[in-house]
Amino acid sequence: MAPLPAPAPASLLCLFFLCLLAAPCPGARAARFACNATAPRASTCQALISYAPPNGTATPTLAAVRALFQLRSHRALLAANGLPLSTPPTAPAPAPLRVRLPCLCSGGAGATFQRPTYRVRAGDTLDAVARGVFAGLVTYQDIAAANNVSDPNRVAVGQQLWIPVPCSCDPVAGQPVVHFTYVVPTGGSVAGIAQEFSTTEETILAVNKMADSKALVAGQVLDVPLRACGSAISSTAIDRNLLVPNGSYVLTANNCVMCGCSSSTWQLDCQPTQGLSSSFCPAAKCGDMFLGNTSSTSSCESTTCSYAGYTNTTSFAILANVTTSNVCNAGMSPVAQPVHSSAFRLERAWLRWTELVFSLHVVLVCLGYLRQD
Repeated sequence: MAPLPAPAPASLLCLFFLCLLAAPCPGARAARFACNATAPRASTCQALISYAPPNGTATPTLAAVRALFQLRSHRALLAANGLPLSTPPTAPAPAPLRVRLPCLCSGGAGATFQRPTYRVRAGDTLDAVARGVFAGLVTYQDIAAANNVSDPNRVAVGQQLWIPVPCSCDPVAGQPVVHFTYVVPTGGSVAGIAQEFSTTEETILAVNKMADSKALVAGQVLDVPLRACGSAISSTAIDRNLLVPNGSYVLTANNCVMCGCSSSTWQLDCQPTQGLSSSFCPAAKCGDMFLGNTSSTSSCESTTCSYAGYTNTTSFAILANVTTSNVCNAGMSPVAQPVHSSAFRLERAWLRWTELVFSLHVVLVCLGYLRQD
């Protein structure tokens, strides 16, 4: 048999380029959020998860998202997103949607506690579940490790999987925060994310142990600490660890009290829910003032009958204290505007188009060389 002719150098070069173009992109990196709290109450918290349906899928309803993450109430989903309580479960879910889930710290890292779970369907792989169902909040390696799965491509139909979404309960710079698990969108930048969530680039880089903002990539799972409103809640109250970031509210005290976060004062603004609870709601007063009432004492100062938590030691009681705030000095320092963030996104898009055109050109040239050979 005659030996095969040696391929021409141009053919070898073309084959090399074609192999590079055909190579799969590296898989997403598993995110590990530092969570070093060890005290019983400090090692658990309520974290926020950002969820946007994967590309190419229909917009889910609020009820569908609630079912996916096994949320105990529709109201909790509305509260996390600052939506009116009258919003029906059949309403389309805004994207991205904030999902409040319990977080547990263990071994220096945090993951959502027991929820969400997913029941395997025919044709599922762990990668399809991680990216196609949970939109890249976890990797298939995370799911495999959490569920002792040896082969990610072979999972039993009907198997119940725990989806360990990364989260944290740690304070940042000595201050309590709400940690927000956020998937970086295409064109996202550290500066833009910092501006959107009223934090700083330095904070995001430090919390995520990133040396350079240029290392950020689309699809990366970031820990974004959200500033929480201060409160007058007593250290002996059942809900003493209540943290609420701007843009959301919570229902507490057996649904008798609604607390929102004001970005003007950065203090909890709590009001009675007026019949929302199915149980008896005791009145909360500060002398002659009812819970949530405010009176001005000067042009800058005001006093408020503030929520101080609830107890259930002998009987269900809602606590309230008079607090004084200075509205003239309560404003938050403005966050620096991102520098060239829009130009950065434009440059990234231009580079992607350039790479595509170059790749197509290489393919056409190589096919011509191979045909000649």
